[in-house]
Amino acid sequence: MPKRVIVALSALALAWHGAAHAQDWPTRPITMVVPFPAGGPIDFIGRLMAQKLTESLGQQVIVENVGGAGGMNGAARVAKSTPDGSIFLFGNQGTHTFSQMLYKKPLYNAVADFTPVAVVVENVKFLAVRKDFPANNLSEFIAHAKANQKTMQYGSAGIGSATHVTCVLLNHSIGVDITHVPYRGTGPALQDMIAGRIDYMCEVTSTGAPHVHVNAIKALAILSPSRNSAMPDIPTAHEQGLANFDADGWNAFFFPRGTPAAIVRKLAQATSAILDVPDMRVRLEKAGLNVAVPERRNPDYLGRLVATELDKWGPPVRASGVSAD
Repeated sequence: MPKRVIVALSALALAWHGAAHAQDWPTRPITMVVPFPAGGPIDFIGRLMAQKLTESLGQQVIVENVGGAGGMNGAARVAKSTPDGSIFLFGNQGTHTFSQMLYKKPLYNAVADFTPVAVVVENVKFLAVRKDFPANNLSEFIAHAKANQKTMQYGSAGIGSATHVTCVLLNHSIGVDITHVPYRGTGPALQDMIAGRIDYMCEVTSTGAPHVHVNAIKALAILSPSRNSAMPDIPTAHEQGLANFDADGWNAFFFPRGTPAAIVRKLAQATSAILDVPDMRVRLEKAGLNVAVPERRNPDYLGRLVATELDKWGPPVRASGVSAD
């Protein structure tokens, strides 16, 4: 048999084997990398989705928290993994937008090194302050920050995280330069704000709203175009005079580049089906999250989103002058 025929048949056999493996996926436990410590907003959603995906896919989905560098360490772990469906990332703007802008040498290329799967939720952030902070609305906060910016501090989930860059944009918009205190996740930062060690955060509603409801912290403004169902009485920054301020975020699943298309489709379909369950939607929406509409729960949309987010956030981030290096 000619050598070229043998090579062609071998390639065909490998392709058939790969396709068959993808159709059977998953045949063993899967790792979901959450690129932030346990207890934060992304961890909350990730663990909830992992539980439902375990039930749907018939194999355990294990959450692995890999924090640091605003989510870039965990994302890099997935980017460098074998693309066989055994591991995927629960990423966000921090991992796929801000990491590419704030670091001179990012650990990966957000577009080239991942296979997009589906958007899961779109999150809303709010301006949260310690409970004894001497301001009760955005205008009072701005006045106090301008007068005391040399002594104030704000916290975040880490340099380059969505909570960090949102506050960078807020500070830039109101014309203040406040000391940043980065943490290894939102949870530790939130605890320090509750304890009064830092002044404010640009917190996510899913983890921050419960602390507002028990008066452990105060909410001064929703940092999105519209009010949020978890805190409907809190006006937006736009309503309070900061015109068109918009810091909406998102959370999505990504496989390493080269993961078979059949595996990608299966995870996207399972994700979409879970998000259509009424009880699941209610639980996420009560936490202040917006469930992604069906047309956004697919690889094509997520791929376009990552590219457009880089264009959207690039100019204001560069104008602020912030850098993680």
